[in-house]
Amino acid sequence: MREARTPSVPPATATAPRRRSEPGARTTDRQQPAGPVPHPAALAALQRTAGNAAVTRWVQRQEDTGAREEARRHAIDPTGHGEWGTFRDDMARAGFDDDVTDAAWQLILGGLAEQGQLNDEAMAAHVKRQDQRDHRASNTWYQDLVKLIGAYLKIKTPTLALWSGGRQMSDYALAKGHTPLESTAFGGVVDKLTLTEDWSLKTPMWNVLSKAFVNHAGGAVHIFLRGYDPDSVLIAQEIPQLRVVMALNPAVRLVWHPVYTAADGRPMEITKRLELTTDAHYATRDECVQVLYDYLRLEHDPANDHSRRAHAEMNARLAANGNAP
Repeated sequence: MREARTPSVPPATATAPRRRSEPGARTTDRQQPAGPVPHPAALAALQRTAGNAAVTRWVQRQEDTGAREEARRHAIDPTGHGEWGTFRDDMARAGFDDDVTDAAWQLILGGLAEQGQLNDEAMAAHVKRQDQRDHRASNTWYQDLVKLIGAYLKIKTPTLALWSGGRQMSDYALAKGHTPLESTAFGGVVDKLTLTEDWSLKTPMWNVLSKAFVNHAGGAVHIFLRGYDPDSVLIAQEIPQLRVVMALNPAVRLVWHPVYTAADGRPMEITKRLELTTDAHYATRDECVQVLYDYLRLEHDPANDHSRRAHAEMNARLAANGNAP
């Protein structure tokens, strides 16, 4: 998948992409039979990197009427997706091999096409939230994606970072010298993409990536918490996976940071005295959440729009647990 199809090619005809790995080569576009057909170079790359099973699923996808139509169309014609060029160029800048780029893109789009059916099955077959999440995360395209790019989720700093409570927490963690998933080689590329407006199709991909990401922990893992939700990916999935890692590697430990966004928009951390500072960390989740909730209950300024959502979610959670406002 080196280029999008040429505008002059009739819509019913697919184009064999030109390989970027052949500098200066000039390749004449070859006409393929009408209808959705494989991109030869793309499928060859998929076979080399993800195996025959992925190629078989790709072929089966051609006639799968259960897939969401837009996702299915992009899985069949990957270079027709509007963000292919951005993905290709960003992967090149990040140093990825052409074959990895081709296969990763096909696996992402195949996963999006697969996910709708898995979401429907999860809701029909499971009552418990975690069972539903596990079924949605069983997407074989996303699993193959992790096998392909897992090494590119390694952190660039001594410490790995996790977060909950809004995307600003990822930027905050990075600024403090830690590496969140979005700042890894592959995570940084995918983080810039929209892929689809349907979050239910792409969220499981991020869940699968995040679970693989925490496996790279080798020391302190810094967790930045602006909001607490026991059903969040952080609490329900990433932390349990980290416990597995910790059992195998005693050097891995969790460092919790309660974060409150001040009226000027700056994230600040909360001390036990309920004061805002640049660094306040705790050894346990319970200590962190208690300090965070105490500050939101007792010190939150109702005029502070930056933390209004965290305050409202905290009140809603306490109310759901039988606590008075």
